[in-house]
Amino acid sequence: MESLHFSSSTGEHAVLITRVAQRHWHALEDDRVVGRGEASPRPDGRIFLSIDAWHREVFDQLAEAMLPDLPRPLYTVVDEADADLTSQWERAGFTTRRREWEYLVPTDPQVTGLGSAFPPSDVTVVPVGEAQEGPLRAVDRVIRDEVEATVGWHEMPTEILVRPDGDTVVDPSKYAVAAQSDQYVGLARVVAFRQPRIGLIAVRSDLRRRGIARALLAEVLGSLHRSGHPAASAEVNESNAAALALFEGVGARRAGSNLELVLR
Repeated sequence: MESLHFSSSTGEHAVLITRVAQRHWHALEDDRVVGRGEASPRPDGRIFLSIDAWHREVFDQLAEAMLPDLPRPLYTVVDEADADLTSQWERAGFTTRRREWEYLVPTDPQVTGLGSAFPPSDVTVVPVGEAQEGPLRAVDRVIRDEVEATVGWHEMPTEILVRPDGDTVVDPSKYAVAAQSDQYVGLARVVAFRQPRIGLIAVRSDLRRRGIARALLAEVLGSLHRSGHPAASAEVNESNAAALALFEGVGARRAGSNLELVLR
């Protein structure tokens, strides 16, 4: 594998950067691993980088070794509160592409005001875990095509990915849906870990502004509240005014933010 030698600021031991696999690099100082770098291709084709180093200079050395061998653009995600890490990526040439606000969303309908959030009379909300897989995949495809034709799927949260087969529905049991006649027109995905996470709420473009997204959010949060979860988390792109209004309108508060950085 390829190796590069760097001098150490302490003058005691040189740092050896070795590409140990196609997408992995190690930094060694006196036979100790003092840093690791990884390039992770996402199913949507973008490459995201991570570097974990003991010292700032080792981070810089790993970046210097990795970047020339990788195709542009390259991406990474950092906690905006971690100013040191953000500055390290900026020294490597990365710039901010977008910000995602991390929200903490209450689930109690007495707090959110969603106890009376009903869908339009011609729409029915199907609870989490009861969606039929075929219609779910159909509306998922329609919504993805609409997003791709407008802002582009790359503006969706980084955890919402398209797999090589074009599928984004990994587990149908995680979805609540909105049904009109014999088809689904909206969906919401929730993953109930220790801190439940709302990964996506989306409605077909021709049926927006009718309260369907609010009704889906009411179903998801109400289900979590009945299961004993006092709050859920959600990430919202700062440029998505409708989503920001939806979550802030139910009492969600900002708990942090992540930056997606890019090197072009």
